[in-house]
Amino acid sequence: MAAQFVRYTPDVEVQDPDFDQHVQTVIAKTESYIADSVEAGGTGQALRDAHAKGYGLIRGQVEILDGLPAEYAQGIYATPGSHDALIRFSNGSPHAGADARLGAATGLALKMFDIPGPTLLEDEPDTGTFDYANINGPIFFCNTVEHYLFIQELFLNAAAYFSQGRPGAHRFFTEFVTGKGTLDQDNWAWDEFLAFLRLAKTPPANVLLSSYWTMGAVRHGDYIAKVRITPDPDFAAAVVRRTIDPASAAEVFRPALQAELQERPYAFDIQVQLCTDLKRMPVEDTTVEWPEQLSPPVTVAKLRLPRQDISSPKNLEKMDALSFTPWRVTAEHAPLGNIMRARKEVYRHSSIQRHRLNQQERREPRNADEVLPLTTTVPHL
Repeated sequence: MAAQFVRYTPDVEVQDPDFDQHVQTVIAKTESYIADSVEAGGTGQALRDAHAKGYGLIRGQVEILDGLPAEYAQGIYATPGSHDALIRFSNGSPHAGADARLGAATGLALKMFDIPGPTLLEDEPDTGTFDYANINGPIFFCNTVEHYLFIQELFLNAAAYFSQGRPGAHRFFTEFVTGKGTLDQDNWAWDEFLAFLRLAKTPPANVLLSSYWTMGAVRHGDYIAKVRITPDPDFAAAVVRRTIDPASAAEVFRPALQAELQERPYAFDIQVQLCTDLKRMPVEDTTVEWPEQLSPPVTVAKLRLPRQDISSPKNLEKMDALSFTPWRVTAEHAPLGNIMRARKEVYRHSSIQRHRLNQQERREPRNADEVLPLTTTVPHL
């Protein structure tokens, strides 16, 4: 029997009466961290409060496939064609510095160009761009904005905890589970803590070899989905620098990415996993991995990266001047769920604050050539 995909209706989301108040608190903490990072971050620049360290800005192209089943040919994927793209690979930590200190959580942020229709960002509806901001794990370690208040604080101060050895680590774990003493024992954050431990155990890998998921659910036209950007198996098999040892040097992820792209092109599959069961594939609980046996991911587009040279320091400068947000999308692809809704204003305020402190113009590029001209690529031999 063919899978019955859950159709999107607004009531798949649960409204939190204290949502706006909690989001304003998160924004205030985020802006404070970014302001302090100019001196405390070690780079002399204001840092992002997550994914602070980028590994490179890549030129790419997204090919939306023809002949997709109707359930998958939704929104931007209903029209086959090619779109120029920019990709930012990054570490998930809010800190910069040696890779060994930052962990193996990584992100792939994708920006597509020439996408018709207004975005969901009221202050920039007509940019013609479409973003994904994905992480290298199918789950996330926070379900509500209320919990994010203490989890954010723990993460921003994680270095201070773990610098104290086992006692500091024990205190970090205890305060995570108990919400820094604010949660009743029956409501301790065990699911979120276990999700954090799972993500923390992710082994380091060349960023080209990781898969990257939307942190939560998104609309997919008439349906509900999660989106994964995963290596094309044929291109992944050709990667030479497969093993990454963060203890071997201060910088390991960027040199491996840079060398691979200088030598050969690469490709990812953009895949959509449609929801078939709201209980086993929930919208509001991001600690639950959606079972693939209920609904396997289906490739809807190819993300192709030509050979190119990203070694210039200007590559990093251009990368840090860009903004990516899961809300720079059309209405047919709106993020869903409590945490995803919170990202809209938090990301916007974070971007405004960072650009102001770094004296960077905050403007969405009209095309990829404005940022990374094709002349920076290495000709295919």
